[in-house]
Amino acid sequence: MTTRIGIEVSIAVADAVQLCNADVVAAYPITPQTHIVEHLAELVANGELDAEYIPVESEHSAMSACLGSAATGARTFTATSSQGLVLMDEVLFVASGMRLPIVMAVANRALSSPLSIWGDHSDVMSVRDTGWIQIFVENGQQAVDNTICAFRIAEDNRVLLPTMIHLDGFNLTHVIEPIIMPEESEVAKFLPPNKFPLPLNPDKPVAMGSFAAPGIFIEAKWAQEQNMKASKKVIMEVWNEFYKAFGRQYLPVEKYKSDGAKVLILTMGSFSETASVAVDELIDEGKDVGQVRLRLWRPFPFDEFRQAVKDADVLVVLDRAVSVGGPAGPVASEVKSALYNLAKKPKVVSFIAGLGGRDITVKGFKDIITKGIEIARTGSKNEYEIYGVRE
Repeated sequence: MTTRIGIEVSIAVADAVQLCNADVVAAYPITPQTHIVEHLAELVANGELDAEYIPVESEHSAMSACLGSAATGARTFTATSSQGLVLMDEVLFVASGMRLPIVMAVANRALSSPLSIWGDHSDVMSVRDTGWIQIFVENGQQAVDNTICAFRIAEDNRVLLPTMIHLDGFNLTHVIEPIIMPEESEVAKFLPPNKFPLPLNPDKPVAMGSFAAPGIFIEAKWAQEQNMKASKKVIMEVWNEFYKAFGRQYLPVEKYKSDGAKVLILTMGSFSETASVAVDELIDEGKDVGQVRLRLWRPFPFDEFRQAVKDADVLVVLDRAVSVGGPAGPVASEVKSALYNLAKKPKVVSFIAGLGGRDITVKGFKDIITKGIEIARTGSKNEYEIYGVRE
């Protein structure tokens, strides 16, 4: 029997890890991720989670410890944010290259400098090419559900790739929401034991992360890329199985009142729900608008994305990160690339907003969409627009 409870999202994510029976948690606290690993430490200390908890000296060490535990076949979890994520950067590439199914919650937060503890997507955009599967969530329920799905996806022997769950710092991590927490028996039925095919074993030595000369390096990276692309099939299978088991469905690209709409706004993360309210109000005012939400960031869902926007004339893309010196926001740049070869495609208008935790209200989203329509019609001298900046 499932129960809906009011719970802080960070605590709920930790409880989801407990339901998945993680074997090892290696973690270093950093705002706004701290409550996740603090609660996991409590669960281990109280005997509610039978796991090894490794309190390391840095995020680089946390991911390094995760490498070792995952390589032995242990179900492995960690969490981080912002500067901690970029401190891990060197080891993130190793985890994906070695095909280690680590699951990590990332409480998205701005990168220094200037120092900010508040949320945006600067950190995730800095690690988009590290070879990890990456999933965005919009609320606490999605964070819990996709943490459970992440273990099954990552540990599937057809995948064996580390997986990040991105939840916005403070807007989600520190908010109490009504969340349906599955029963442990339900999760056990959905999530099979981790059976890593080539675990480290002193009695049967294997080589991992070996040196690659130029003659084989490109083939190794090409194999990794093919594996990442192939993982989408498994991701879809897992989400479908989760829907059958728990009644909540997830898709790589999710649409909101977008069918037939000529103007769309593309969003990612918790601000998507505010954008939906703005879309509702604009429709009530007679505007022909809709919304698409990008849930699967890596592997990028090209087919689903193109299908979702194919009938639109204007696509307003909201980024919460700056590609300094670049032609557009990081997501807008990828969207333009994904649409490049299509004969019919919407006019892409790039907006950057919500940096460093600055709020975007319903009125703000309405302004962004309205201005995006005007820019698509008349053009602009700017490659992208920053909403709300005080010049």
